[in-house]
Amino acid sequence: MTTATLARHDRDYLEAALPIARAAGELLAGELGHARQVELKGSINLVTEMDRRAEELIVEQLSRTFPDFAIIAEEGSQHQVGNEYRWYVDPLDGTTNYAHGLPVFCVSMGLWRGDRPVCGIVYHPTGDELFTAVTGGGAYLNSHRLSVSTTSELGHALLATGFPYDIRTTADDNLDHFAHFAKRARAIRRMGAAALDLAWTAAGRFDGFWEMKLSPWDFAAAVILCLEAGAVVTNFRGAPFTLAEGQAVAANRVLHPQLLGVLAEGRLP
Repeated sequence: MTTATLARHDRDYLEAALPIARAAGELLAGELGHARQVELKGSINLVTEMDRRAEELIVEQLSRTFPDFAIIAEEGSQHQVGNEYRWYVDPLDGTTNYAHGLPVFCVSMGLWRGDRPVCGIVYHPTGDELFTAVTGGGAYLNSHRLSVSTTSELGHALLATGFPYDIRTTADDNLDHFAHFAKRARAIRRMGAAALDLAWTAAGRFDGFWEMKLSPWDFAAAVILCLEAGAVVTNFRGAPFTLAEGQAVAANRVLHPQLLGVLAEGRLP
C-alpha cells in the first residue's frame, strides 16, 4: 500500500469519526450545569455520569463504524480485537471543570496504528471548535489551517501545564517545574484539560506546553494536532515522546529547547 493510499484511508477514518465526536460533545454541552452524580476515582480525580454517558455513545458508535479496530477509553470501556489500529478515547477531558459548570472541556479521540499516529479529533463543544489532524495532512480548527506560534523567547511565552492526580502524595508533582517556569515565562495557565491545552498550543494560543503522568487517552489525539501544526513534541529529556511514557513537551523549534532547559533544573520523571 502506497503512502498516498494510506493517507487517503487515514482521512476517511477521520471523516467517519467526526460525527461521533460532535454527538458526544453536544450531549455534554446540553447537560452542562445540570445536577448530576459525581464520584471520586481518587482524592481529587472525579468522574460524573456524563463521562460514562459520553463514553458509551462514543464506544458504541466507534465499534459499529470500525468493528475491526480496538478502542481504549478512559472510564474502562474497551473493544479489544486483534488489530494494530487503536482508538484512544477521552469522552470528557476536563471532568472537574465540567462538574463545577466551567465550560472548559472537550472530547478527545485519537487513532494510532501501532506506535504511529494516524489522526486525531479534539472537540470543544461550548466554543464549537473542532480541532482535527491527519498525519501528513496538516492540522485544522474547523476549516482554518493551524500553525504553532512563532514566539522565540521564553520570557514572552504563554505556557500551559497541569498537575497529576497524585499531587498530594508524590514528590513528582510538577510544582518544581511550575515554579521555575513562573520566574521565566510571561505567564502560565492551568486550564484542567490536557487535550485542549495541546490543541490550543497547536493553534498558537499557547506558545508551549509541558505535563507529566498523562494517560494515552489524554494526549493521543492532541499530540497529532501539535505535530501537524509544526510543533516539536518530546518527553522531558528531549527524547521522542511515547504514549506509554505519559509525558510531553510541545513548542515551536526555537522555544522547545528553552523549555527543556528549564525542565532540566527540576525533578525529571
